[in-house]
Amino acid sequence: MATHTEGSIRDEILISVTPQETRVAVVEDGILQEILIERSCKRGLVGNIYKGRVCRVLPGMEAAFIDIGLERAAFLHLSDLYPATSLDNNLLNTNFKRQQEPTIKGLVREGQELIVQVIKDPIGAKGARLTTHITLPSCSLVFLADSEIAGVSSKIDSEYERQRLKETIDSLRAEFGGGYIVRTAAEGATLSDLRTDMEFLQRLWHFIQERILQTNGIVAIYEDLPLVLRVLRDFVGHRVERVRVDSRRTYQRMLEFSNKFVPEISSRLEYYQNGQPIFEIYSIEDEVQQALRKKVPLKSGGYLIIDQTEAMATIDVNTGAYVGHRNLTLEETIFKTNLEAAAAIARQLRLRNMGGIVVLDFIDMNSAEHQQAVLKTLERHLEKDRAKNYISQVSPLGLVEMTRKRTRENLEQILCEPCPLCDSRGLIKTAETVCYEIFRELLREARRYAPHQFVVLAAPDIVDRMLGKESGSVSQLEEFIGLPIKFQADALYTREQYDVVLV
Repeated sequence: MATHTEGSIRDEILISVTPQETRVAVVEDGILQEILIERSCKRGLVGNIYKGRVCRVLPGMEAAFIDIGLERAAFLHLSDLYPATSLDNNLLNTNFKRQQEPTIKGLVREGQELIVQVIKDPIGAKGARLTTHITLPSCSLVFLADSEIAGVSSKIDSEYERQRLKETIDSLRAEFGGGYIVRTAAEGATLSDLRTDMEFLQRLWHFIQERILQTNGIVAIYEDLPLVLRVLRDFVGHRVERVRVDSRRTYQRMLEFSNKFVPEISSRLEYYQNGQPIFEIYSIEDEVQQALRKKVPLKSGGYLIIDQTEAMATIDVNTGAYVGHRNLTLEETIFKTNLEAAAAIARQLRLRNMGGIVVLDFIDMNSAEHQQAVLKTLERHLEKDRAKNYISQVSPLGLVEMTRKRTRENLEQILCEPCPLCDSRGLIKTAETVCYEIFRELLREARRYAPHQFVVLAAPDIVDRMLGKESGSVSQLEEFIGLPIKFQADALYTREQYDVVLV
């Protein structure tokens, strides 16, 4: 890891902008913790509001598919369906009141129009996930369109501060109405700050309501802010010392936004114009490349093995070359490795944006005290994670199960695609295996046809093996089928590709 020479800072956000994409790096104490990428051809949808139409109701799943104008229909579950935002409010409210236990079939029908908000981007083959519970975030508050409640983020530790913010927001709600959640970033906010945010949210909500009334058919009502402005709204808290961006135009845009909505952070914005690329300051490019690998080395000599699938991910902890010190027992060596792994796992979850179910296979620990210490370490390092997570206790099999909320594609899905060479297995066949497949194919073709000879086109390493280590087997096969076999190497063939040509 490169060491920054400009002095120790707390947290810093670096933004790299090109016409094609925007990349945001969240650096904490000089270490990359999160990377966010937004490409101009594929912007995220979370937070967008649409007027959609129900295209299919699935009673068995208590869900419906909603056409919001995207390539794939979006998914709306019963648990995310609220009556207040239906365009047919009277019907939906009446149905809710009539049913002690509402069902999706009793609440919506095919062809019905709904106002919906995206809460999860399309991931893989799955469409976006929706809710009719509209929320609008600002720097300090979240407006709840169909609620009258007022709450304060549990991440604000001070009970005094929580009570102060609750009383402040209650006094403002008496003037403006509506439901609000006070965000973590509001810690220390004044009455004037919160009033400004509330006025902004009220204006935005009125604009959205007018759009709903003025538009017809399936249409996008409101699109959330671009990534560079969401960063100022969602990421810049008290620990962030500065935000550096390498585009003058983007810097000006961010400065205008901050002056209007978050003036307290305007002084922390900085236009970066050093000759060194901004993502080389903390070796971020190298860190991103390492985050795509399965194996993550630990400083002690141990390592993690990370496997991700569509439904879940597994992280295996290994001691590797770490054998401890002379004065440490085996149990103490394992404990130290697991503690280091817990901190590394928390970072990798954020850096790779891994979501869904995650199974952690720490090295077996006999001590219940050690197990709890490792779990506490994992929880402590996940405290800054903006994604909700839940961590279970150590299971009888020695595994730790956890969940992490998934709202957008992970880093691997954004930057990579399934490998066409290995058919997404993550492995390729050995040269020996491919040679034996070719032998079987030659036998089949010899029995079906009567050629004069065979020509095998294959990758260079396969042909080298056939003419070298497998030459004896080739001679035996020629004698058995009574036909000559020639080999031709083609550099365009991958290891598993080959053709048997009948001449």
